[in-house]
Amino acid sequence: MNLEKKIKGKKAKVAVIGLGYVGLPTAVHIAKAGFEVFGIDIKNERVKKVNSGISYIGDVKSKELKEIVKSKKLKAFANHSPLKNSDIILICVPTPLDKTKNPDLTYVKETTKEIAKYLHKEQLIILESTCPPETTRKVILPELEKTGLKIGKDFYLAHCPERIDPGNKKWNLKNIPRVVGGVTKKCTRLAKFFYQSFLEVEIFEASSPEVAEMAKLLENAFRLVNISFINELALLAGRMGIDIWEVIEAAKTKPFGFMPFYPSPKCSGHCIPIVPFFLASKAKEYNFWTRFIELAGEINEQMPHFVMTKVIWVLNLKGKPVRGSKVLVWGVAYKRDVGDTRESAAYDIIADLIRKGAKVDYFDPFVPKLEVSHRIIKKPVLLKSIKYSPQKIKKYDLVLILTDHSGFNYEKLAKNAKLVVDTRNAIKSRKHKNVFWL
Repeated sequence: MNLEKKIKGKKAKVAVIGLGYVGLPTAVHIAKAGFEVFGIDIKNERVKKVNSGISYIGDVKSKELKEIVKSKKLKAFANHSPLKNSDIILICVPTPLDKTKNPDLTYVKETTKEIAKYLHKEQLIILESTCPPETTRKVILPELEKTGLKIGKDFYLAHCPERIDPGNKKWNLKNIPRVVGGVTKKCTRLAKFFYQSFLEVEIFEASSPEVAEMAKLLENAFRLVNISFINELALLAGRMGIDIWEVIEAAKTKPFGFMPFYPSPKCSGHCIPIVPFFLASKAKEYNFWTRFIELAGEINEQMPHFVMTKVIWVLNLKGKPVRGSKVLVWGVAYKRDVGDTRESAAYDIIADLIRKGAKVDYFDPFVPKLEVSHRIIKKPVLLKSIKYSPQKIKKYDLVLILTDHSGFNYEKLAKNAKLVVDTRNAIKSRKHKNVFWL
C-alpha cells in the first residue's frame, strides 16, 4: 500500500519528534483524527507524563490526553526506534538562538541523523520547527540523501512551519491555515494531503520549502518591528507627557491603513524575539544586513532597562531608594493567561531589582515557581508566587505590572497599592495619582 492510500485510510503511522508546546498538541490532534501516533522526546519526564495521561502543556487537557493514550492511538518513547515503523515523521524540536543571536540548529541536525538511520521508501518527513531559509533543502536533505534513497521518488521532504499561539482561545491548531512547501511537487502534494486528513483549514501550497520558511520569518519579523516601534513611541510620548495608550485608541478609529500594536516591557515568548534573527543571520551569508530587524531587536532588549528606570523614578518621587524597597512583580509569564515564561521581561527586571537591593516578591497564578538565573546576579534565585489578597498589596512600596492576567480587578489593585508602574495598561482609569504607565 502506497503512502497516499495509507493516509486516506488513516493507516499511516505518524511519529512526532519533540513533545513540547508544538509537538504534543499536534500529536494529540493527529491521534484524535484516527492515526496511530508515536511521540518521541529525549526528556524521560515528558515521556512518562504523556504515557500516564498527564499534560504539561496548557493547550492540551489531561483528560483529553488520557483518553487518547487509553485508546492506544498515542504512545510516547524516549528513543527513536519507532521511526523504523513510521510512515510520516514530524520534526517539532526547538531551534533557539545562541549567545551571539545566531540560530542553533543542533536539535534539528541531531534529529535528522536519527531519522536517516531508519529512513525507508514511501516515508514522508515534515519539518515543523521554525528555521532559517534553506534549512530543509541544505541541512536536512543532504543528510537523508546519504542513505542512497532519492528525494521525490523513494522518500518525501517538506516544510510546514508551526503556527501555534499558546493560550489563544480563538485561534488554535484546528482553525489556523497552514503553509506547506516540499522539495518536489510530489513532496508538497503528499504533505498537503496529510494535513488535510486531520485539519479542516486552508493549506497554502508554497512553490518551495524556502518560501514556507521565509513566510514564518516574515510573520514574526513583522510583529517584532511593529511592537518595537510602538515601544519607542511610548518612550517618546512619556517624555512629552502624552498618554500613548490614548494615542493608540485615537489612531485605531481610522478604519483603514492602521493596525494597532501595544507597548510592553519586552517582546517575549517562543517566536517573536527569536525567529527574526534567523533571517538576520542568513542575510549575512548573502552580504545583506537586515537593519530593521537589528534595530527592532536593540529596542526590544533595552525595554527592561527603561522599565527599571521608570521604577526608580517613581520610587524617588516618594523619597525611596530601590535598595530596601519592597517590590511586587505582578505577572512573570510572557503574556496574559499562560504559564510560559520564555524570554519574559521578568527575568531581566527581577534580576536587576535584586542586584539593586530591592526586596522582591512576585504574583502569577499560572507560574507557581520561578528560577531567576541571569548574568548580572551571582547565583540563581528561586522565587515562589505569593498568594494574592488585596490586604497583602498594601505592604509593598511598589507594584510592577508586567503581565495583565485576566480575572482580576485592577482598579481595586490601584486603590490598595502605594505605588504602581503599569506596563500593560491594565488599569484603565486615569484618576489614580499613584499609578504610572509605560
